[in-house]
Amino acid sequence: MNVAIKPVAVAAAGTTRRIRLAVPLAIRRRIRARGDSDAGMTTAEYAVGTLGACALAAGLYKVATSTAVLEALAGALDRALHAT
Repeated sequence: MNVAIKPVAVAAAGTTRRIRLAVPLAIRRRIRARGDSDAGMTTAEYAVGTLGACALAAGLYKVATSTAVLEALAGALDRALHAT
């Protein structure tokens, strides 16, 4: 389906002049039906996911560098090296 989308100048009273694309009504309805109007939500979801991953990494780092874990790893390594 070939659809021509042309830039159209739109200016409201008391505002600065903006350029907006003249998108046919059928395409606008299809975009709204798909839910693409929430384009900014993906950025927020990525931010929350990144924060969660950082928190998990910080927790794992604290556990891995704790005295109990380091002693357990050293003991296992010592037993493995001195096994006869």
